[in-house]
Amino acid sequence: MESNATDKPVPREITALLSDERLILRETQRAVTPFGGVAVFISFLGKIGFVKAVREHMPIRWRSPNHIDPTTTFTAFLISVLVGARRFAHAGLLRGDRALHALMGLERFPTDDTICNLFRAFGMGQVQRLYEPLAEWQMQRLPQREDGYTLDLDSTVFERYGQQEGSLKGHNPRKHGRPSHHPLLAVLSEAHFLLHGWLRSGNCGTSRGVEEFLKEALALWGQREKIRLLRADSGFFDDKLLSFLEQRLLPYIVVARLTPWVKRAAQRVEQWTVLDDDYAVGEFRIQLHGWSAERRFVVIRKQVREGRDSVGRKLIDVPGYTFRVFVTSCSDPPQEIWRGYHRRADMENRIAELRHDLGADGFCMKQFFATEAAFRAVLLLFNLLAEFQRFQLLLDAQVVGNGKDAGNRVSLDAGDILVALACHNPLQRDVTILHNDVDGWHGLQ
Repeated sequence: MESNATDKPVPREITALLSDERLILRETQRAVTPFGGVAVFISFLGKIGFVKAVREHMPIRWRSPNHIDPTTTFTAFLISVLVGARRFAHAGLLRGDRALHALMGLERFPTDDTICNLFRAFGMGQVQRLYEPLAEWQMQRLPQREDGYTLDLDSTVFERYGQQEGSLKGHNPRKHGRPSHHPLLAVLSEAHFLLHGWLRSGNCGTSRGVEEFLKEALALWGQREKIRLLRADSGFFDDKLLSFLEQRLLPYIVVARLTPWVKRAAQRVEQWTVLDDDYAVGEFRIQLHGWSAERRFVVIRKQVREGRDSVGRKLIDVPGYTFRVFVTSCSDPPQEIWRGYHRRADMENRIAELRHDLGADGFCMKQFFATEAAFRAVLLLFNLLAEFQRFQLLLDAQVVGNGKDAGNRVSLDAGDILVALACHNPLQRDVTILHNDVDGWHGLQ
C-alpha cells in the first residue's frame, strides 16, 4: 500500500436521490472502518492489562504451527460483540476491516469457525479456570462502599432452535413449548456488576441450584465488602434458599408467592399504616407448611382506581385492593422494605442490556459448556463496559454505545494509525478528549 496515499478523484458524478445536488465520488487507498470509536475502549483495555490477564489464565493451548493465539481469538470475539455481532457468523464480517485489525494489532482476524473451535475446547473445568480469576481481577477495581453492596438474583430465558445440549422445554413466558436455556444471574446493584452467572438447562425451575450458585458467588466475592441485602422475585420463594441466607446472616427481601396460606394471612391483617390515598402497609408472621421457622411477611395494599394499572394480585375476600407480599429477615419498617425492594427494578435493565445490546442469547453451539463459555464471555464484556463507564471515561454515556457513533475512519499511513473523525460530527471533540484522558490515566496501571 502506498505510504502517503492521497484521495484520487473517480471520474463519476451522481445526483442526490431526493434533491438536485451534485455529488462527486472519490476513492481512497486508506483503510476505513465505521467503528473508529472502539479505539477509546481498546486503549482502556490496554491500560487495565486485559490481554495480560486473559493470556495468564487462558486454559486453551493450540499446537498447530499456523494457529491463532487463543487470547487473540477470545479478544476478537469480544470486540465483534461490542460492534454489533449477534451470531458467531457475524464475526466474519470484520475480517475485511483492516483498520479495525490495526487498532487491535492483528495481522489476521479469526473466522467464525476459529472462534467456535475455541469455545468448543471448553469443558466445565476450563470455564472455571478462565472466568473465576478474571472475575476476581475485575473485582479488584470495584469502588469501595461503606454501606456494602446489594446483591440481586434473577433468571431469564434464552429460546433455542435446534438440538443443543441442555436445550429443553420448560418455563418460557414468550414462546410456550419452545426449548430453551435458563440462565441464572447475580448482580451487584450499585456497581452494575455481574458477579456470577450460570447457564442452566431449560427445564430448570427458577430457584433450582440457587444455593450452590450463591456459594460460588460468595466465594468469588470473599471478604471484599459486606453484602448488605439480597433481593429476589417470587421465583426464589423457597425455604431452602431462605434458610441458607439466614445461616449466612445475609439480610434478604424476597417476593412471596401468594399461596392459599399466604393469601389467608394477608386478608387477616388488621393494623394498616396508611402511606397516602392509595397505599397502606401491614405485616404478619407465619410458618408455612414444610418450613423450618416462622418468618416475617410485609404486605403492600393498593386501592384499585379506574384508569390506573395496579401492580399486585387481587384477593376475592378483599375487593377493591391489590396486594403484594414480601418475606424478609430485615427489621426495617414495612414501607422501607417496600422501597428497598423497588430499587431492584433496575435488574431488568441489566438483563435487557445483555439480550438486546450484547446479544447474549444469540451465541449457541451444540455442546453445553461451549455455549456457557460464550455466555460467560459476554458477561465479562458487560462488566468491562460497566467499568469503562464507572470510571467516567465517557463524557457522554452514549458516545461508545456500540462503537459506531464516535469515529468515521481509521487510516493507515507509513505504519502509523490515524483516527480521522468527521468534522461535522458533534461527538468529535468529546472523543478526542476521552482519548487523551485514557492515554494520561495512570490510575489504571
